[in-house]
Amino acid sequence: MASLALLLLFVAPVHASSTLPSNGEFTAANAELPEFFNFDENYYTVFGGPDVTATLLGDNEFERGDTVTLNLDLMNKGLITGFRSEEDDFYLTQLEQKLQKTEMSYESQRTTAIGIVAILTPLDPAVKVKSGPQEAGTLVSGQKTDSPVSFNIEISDNAEAGGYPMRLDLYYGYQKNVQINGDNETDLGITNMEVGLWYDMGTQNTTFDIYVKDEARFEVTNVTGKLYPDSESLLYVTFENVGDLSAKDATVRISAADPFSTTDDQAFLGTLDSGESTVAVFKLKVDDLAVPKAYALNSEIKYEDTDGHDRISDTVKIKTEVLPASANDSGSGMTGIIIGVVLVIVIAGGAYFVYRSRSSNNSNDE
Repeated sequence: MASLALLLLFVAPVHASSTLPSNGEFTAANAELPEFFNFDENYYTVFGGPDVTATLLGDNEFERGDTVTLNLDLMNKGLITGFRSEEDDFYLTQLEQKLQKTEMSYESQRTTAIGIVAILTPLDPAVKVKSGPQEAGTLVSGQKTDSPVSFNIEISDNAEAGGYPMRLDLYYGYQKNVQINGDNETDLGITNMEVGLWYDMGTQNTTFDIYVKDEARFEVTNVTGKLYPDSESLLYVTFENVGDLSAKDATVRISAADPFSTTDDQAFLGTLDSGESTVAVFKLKVDDLAVPKAYALNSEIKYEDTDGHDRISDTVKIKTEVLPASANDSGSGMTGIIIGVVLVIVIAGGAYFVYRSRSSNNSNDE
């Protein structure tokens, strides 16, 4: 039987790369030639190569604060765009013609992308990619991945509405050139044929956008009201819609955790257009053992969005403070003093009025 020596030469220098411009044309950089690759026995120079494209599956619109998975289908649309014969067919022997034909059959494999690795990078700090490089296997021309390549991403709570570009880099090996030689031909064929395959590394990159939805968002812009241990007080909280869309029939609910309690944990805000604000009033009871310091109450706002869907906002912090009980006592003491002074004045005035009345009556009797 005929024997076949197959030499696989994989060359992946640091500077070897290729890019995929917007028109999808593949271009490859030159790499160092293997020492034992002899172009004197090369019958064809072939042009073209892999062209791996990516398609985002499913929705590309998300909300602030989301942690989601992006699924990407990869497909190889590689083409042989042309070839050039390096030998004059007129001078080829019958053996060389057979070697030439064999080389061409191998050259057709140039469009295969081998061992694809995909890396996703956000181009805006508001988006983070939580997944590392993903392997996508080998794709011949016309083939797509059996299962999508998946990346987990996290969108900042403070991301503005709009588009966020993502860059996808693809790395793979591909067959750069083929060398065929042999000189011992029998009835069984060429018995000492050698096939040298020179592999190089290719890269492609493309960008696509994901979008953060417009929505209503809320912030606390002002808090007033004095809270003391072992007392019940009113807290006035100003909520502003700092989002892009209006919120209809908004209602806010607070979570009164220790040392606070309340029987009045909801307030109706009404409809708030973008940039509008309103004041909610809550009655809070402070525990008698409360430590005077700054506190934060959690609140959530339920509202109807512009599509008529019920939504609940992210948690909105209400920063407030419990004051020392002595501050409340001193105020009460001063109030008592004022009331006492007023009572003394009233009593003294009444006594003087009675005295004057009696003096006037005695004068009339005389």
